[in-house]
Amino acid sequence: MLVIALPMVASFACDVVMQFTDRIFLSRLAPEAMNAALGGGTTALVLSYFFVGLISFSTGLVAQYFGAKQKNNSAKVLTQAVWLALVAYPVILIIKPLGISLFKIMQLTDEQFFYQKQYYNILVLGSIFTLVRTAFVCFFSGIGRTRIVMQASIVTMLVNVGVNYVLIFGKLGFPEMGISGAATGTIIATIIGVVVLAVKYLGRKNKLDFDIKHSFRFDRAITRKLFYFGTPQGVEMFVNMLAFNLLIFIFQSQGNVISTAITITFNWDYISFFPLIGIEVAITSLVGKYMGAGKVKLAVKSAFSGLTAGIIYSFVCFLFFVFMPEILVRVFKTAGESGVFEQAIPLAKRMVQLAALYVMFDAVMVCFIGALRGAGDTHWTMWASIATHWIMVITAYLMFNVFKFDVVSVWLSVVVIVIIFAFALFVRFRRGRWKNIRMIDEIAAP
Repeated sequence: MLVIALPMVASFACDVVMQFTDRIFLSRLAPEAMNAALGGGTTALVLSYFFVGLISFSTGLVAQYFGAKQKNNSAKVLTQAVWLALVAYPVILIIKPLGISLFKIMQLTDEQFFYQKQYYNILVLGSIFTLVRTAFVCFFSGIGRTRIVMQASIVTMLVNVGVNYVLIFGKLGFPEMGISGAATGTIIATIIGVVVLAVKYLGRKNKLDFDIKHSFRFDRAITRKLFYFGTPQGVEMFVNMLAFNLLIFIFQSQGNVISTAITITFNWDYISFFPLIGIEVAITSLVGKYMGAGKVKLAVKSAFSGLTAGIIYSFVCFLFFVFMPEILVRVFKTAGESGVFEQAIPLAKRMVQLAALYVMFDAVMVCFIGALRGAGDTHWTMWASIATHWIMVITAYLMFNVFKFDVVSVWLSVVVIVIIFAFALFVRFRRGRWKNIRMIDEIAAP
C-alpha cells in the first residue's frame, strides 16, 4: 500500500502546493484576487469534471487488466482515455459561456467578478492538457508505477511555482500579468507534466511490456466498459463539483469578509484533503488488481491498510487545525493594510478549527470510496455522493437566506454532513455487495 500510496500522496501534495502558492501570490495583490482564484478555478473544473471522472475510472480498469495479466489491454485503456479527452475538449469550449453566466447570477462583487472572469477563461482554454494528463496518471496508477506520476508532478509543481511568480509579479523582464499570469503559468506547467508522462510511457521497456505499438486503435469493448463503469463516476464528479462550486459562491455572496474567510478555510481544507486522494488512488489500484486476480481477501486488506495511513496523516492535520489556526490564517495576509483581511481573521480561525472535526472522517470517506470504485461499485457511490453534496448546498442556502443563521452555524452544518457521509460509506463497504461485481469478464445489463 505505502509503495503505491506515498508517491501518489506526494503527487497530489504537489498539486496542492501549486494551488496554494498561486493563492498566496494572489493574496499579495488583493483578497478579491485570491477569492477569484478559488471561484474561477472550481468553475473551470465544473466544465471538465464529467470527462475527468470518466477518464479517471480507467485507473480501476487498467488495474484489473493488469491483475489479470492482460497488459496489452491496459495500454488500450489509455488510448481510449486519450481519445475521450480529445472528443471532450470542443464540448467544454462550447459550454464555456455558462461559467460567466453563473458568476453573474451569484452577484459577486465587481472587483471579484473582474478577476474571476480572467482566471476562468484562460484555465478553460487549457483544459485539454488537464484531461490528457489525467489519462496518463490513471495508467501509471493502475499498474502501480506511481513513482513516475510523482516525478512528473514534482516537475509540474516546480515549473508552476517559478513561472507563476514571474508572470504574476512581472519578474525577469516579463510584464506584470496578475491573475492572468497565474492561470497562464498553470497551463504551461501542466503541458510540461504531460510531456514528462508521455516520454515515460513511450519508453522502450514500457513499449515491450504493454505491446504499446498495437494499442493505438479504437477498441469498442474497452470503450464500452469505460463508459458503463466510468459514467457514474463522471456524473458524480461533475455534479459534485457543481454543488461544491455553488457552495463556495453561496458563502462568497455574503460579502468580502465572509468570502475571504471561506477562501482561506478551503485553502487549508485542500491541504488536508487532496493528499488523501493519493491514498484513494492507491486503494482503487490495489482493490482493482486483487479483484481482477480473484483475491477478495487481499482487496479488503488493501482498503484497511489505506485507512490506517489516511488516519495517521489526518491526525497530523487535526492537530494543526485545532492548535494553530491563527498562524494558518495569517499565511494569506495581504501586502499592506487590508481592512477586509483583518476583519476576516477571527471568522477564518473559527472555521478552520471546525474543519478539524471532520478532517479525520475525510480519511474514512476517501478510503472506502476508493475501495468501492476499484471493485466497480460506482453506481451506489455516485448517488450517495451526489445526495451528500447537494444536501450541503440546499442546507447552506436555506440557513443563510431563509433562516438567517450566522456563517459559523452554516459551516458547522457542512461539517456534520461530511461526517454522516463517511459513516454511510463504511456501512456500504462492510456489507460486502461489491465483492460480487465483475468488470473485466462481462458487463452486467444496466
